[in-house]
Amino acid sequence: MTADDGRTPVGARAGALLRAGHDLLGAARSVLREHDAAHAEVRRAYGVLAEVFVQKELAGLPLTVLRDVTRGQVREATLQALEAAGIGSVGRVREAQPYALRQIPGIGAQTAGQLHGAAGQLARAAAESVAVRIDVDAQGDDRHTALVRALNRLVLAGPHSAEAVALARKTAEALEDDLHTAAPAASRTQWFLAGRRRRDLARAALLRVREALAQAAAEDVRMTLDQAVTDLLRGPEPADRAWLDFQVRAAEYYTVLGKVADLPEDRESAEGYIPTSIAEEVRAQPLDESLLQVSLRGYQAFGARFALARRRVLIGDEMGLGKTIQALAALAHLRAAGEGRHFLVVCPVGVLLNWIREIEGRSSLVAHRAHGPGRSGAVRAWEAEGGVLVTTYDVLRALDIPKVPLAMVVADEAQYVKNPRTQRAGALAALIRRPSTGHVLFLTGTPMENHVAEFRALLGQLQSPDARKVPYTVGTRDSRAFRAAVAPCYLRRNQPDVLGELPGVIHADEWEEFSDSDRAAYRRAVGEGNFMAMRRAPYADPARSAKLHRLRELVAEAAVNDLKVVVFSGFLEVLATVGAALEGAALGPLTGAVPADERQALVDEFTAAPGHAVLLAQIRTGGTGLNLQAASVVVLCEPQLSPALEAQAVARAHRMGQVRRVQVHRLLAADSVDVRLLELHRVKQEEFDSYARRSEVAETVPEAVDVSDPELARRIVEDEQLRLALQA
Repeated sequence: MTADDGRTPVGARAGALLRAGHDLLGAARSVLREHDAAHAEVRRAYGVLAEVFVQKELAGLPLTVLRDVTRGQVREATLQALEAAGIGSVGRVREAQPYALRQIPGIGAQTAGQLHGAAGQLARAAAESVAVRIDVDAQGDDRHTALVRALNRLVLAGPHSAEAVALARKTAEALEDDLHTAAPAASRTQWFLAGRRRRDLARAALLRVREALAQAAAEDVRMTLDQAVTDLLRGPEPADRAWLDFQVRAAEYYTVLGKVADLPEDRESAEGYIPTSIAEEVRAQPLDESLLQVSLRGYQAFGARFALARRRVLIGDEMGLGKTIQALAALAHLRAAGEGRHFLVVCPVGVLLNWIREIEGRSSLVAHRAHGPGRSGAVRAWEAEGGVLVTTYDVLRALDIPKVPLAMVVADEAQYVKNPRTQRAGALAALIRRPSTGHVLFLTGTPMENHVAEFRALLGQLQSPDARKVPYTVGTRDSRAFRAAVAPCYLRRNQPDVLGELPGVIHADEWEEFSDSDRAAYRRAVGEGNFMAMRRAPYADPARSAKLHRLRELVAEAAVNDLKVVVFSGFLEVLATVGAALEGAALGPLTGAVPADERQALVDEFTAAPGHAVLLAQIRTGGTGLNLQAASVVVLCEPQLSPALEAQAVARAHRMGQVRRVQVHRLLAADSVDVRLLELHRVKQEEFDSYARRSEVAETVPEAVDVSDPELARRIVEDEQLRLALQA
């Protein structure tokens, strides 16, 4: 049945169209409802825990602060009366009601009101400035657990839930009014009883509903909304698993908390204290995050904007602040904004695989690996398809980079090219000098290792107008003048300045490739069916071990930043190899053979050592029962059979008393048992989610979520033997 103009569907056809619209609107409202409920729960739990920290803050404030707040209106005699009544802190004054304060001899109604008002003013100031820290040692505290579980629900939903919520809001806004306005079209009787003006409005609204539904069908909007609701409904985890997940992914939890609770951020710290005029320019720079699959902290988003707005810059953030993510955000923006298709990343060989995995796992960009036998093919594919070409400093010298416009060149660990006379620096400089090269981004946590001339030379490699303006004489005597001169092209933030919460855990999987001798040792171990030898194979030839090389780099960088390092392995042989590689500079190893009192003496020596120190520990010994909070860098020499064992070891450093964010580097060998171990861990986790999260299957099918260590080892050995046989 059609309308009087013969074109507008009326009756059954219109009714079907409106029902489809209401169905889609219902899906959008479900997403918004679950999202709002999850956010409200986080804010509620945060408010309860924040009050705990405010109370602790006020409990430590002496009564004399009240006199300062009231500008001397509270007399000394009043403070003495409070102390005589057993009220010795601002917190106790706040807890007491004005009526109770008036019962104290010498305190009248007006003074009681002044005291209570001043305590409230201090409480509000504390609430704005106190850092709420989720304490991993407070797992028995319901207030801490409530916040962890509330955050866990949103973390499980993933970073794409924000896009789904935005889509749901857009869908709801597009449909709500039009569905109501178009309602008369569902009934032929209502249609003809409506006046001409209402029919005209209904006709236009029905047309918009039809267009909205067509667009939603083309973009799979319903599928996105349904998946978002499923993701929001599946959490949170039980308390123990939520806590374990928090310890593994604390950075994600704090990122979500900051956004949901709208926590204030120290803008100057996040912006590296750069001049106001530059900071305003950077803030105005758009940042399209649509191609990212990770949420950015505020300072990380600013770093990406800095790279985009200033075009040729050096980001020298302290290690562990996510320089790779900031670079990836800048690359993703340029691609999403249509400002380029070809990007180049140059890095040391030790982080090549990390870059590939970060690009593939945290963005929608395509990575091309220009390293090894297939590098020429990778370059050709990159030239034709676009994406991110990832290569190393040494390979770059022999690589023929096509004359395509380079939207951005990223040099990671840029201290590798601080000497412009080296061949690697020359090869990079030739690309930067190309007229078609746009943005240039250098990344390094150690822009100056020995003297300021290194820093100046590194900035010169940017070949930017800002860097050229830095006079050669600047910095010889006046460091402030040097910082002012380099501010337009240099940004650095330090961990304590931008990470005010309880130091979380940053996990970095350090993927390395076998040397020829290590690969031979690995193949022998697989042929023998020796699972433990397979896991130790990357250390078979210490002189050529890629894992050992990366470990030395991590220790050296920690030394530059005065950070303490604990190195864990399950194998005494590996610890001995590491100790020899560090040339006796490490304490330990701390093993099961060391008596308990001597273990603590080793830990005490490690803790008391001024500045940088390294402790070697067997993971089952150092991972349980000892406090290693002096360490802020943890190196895992190989993945363990149990993720919980790794989490326990990390928890030795990530606990009360830790003053820095804990960085965990897990050394992994590509094309080896390490890959299989991580894959099985992932499958095991997915199986648990499917069978045990919300059902009783875990009780009836325990093997779905638990595999014994010997059985796991047997499976891996058999799989590796088959894989290598097929390769051969």
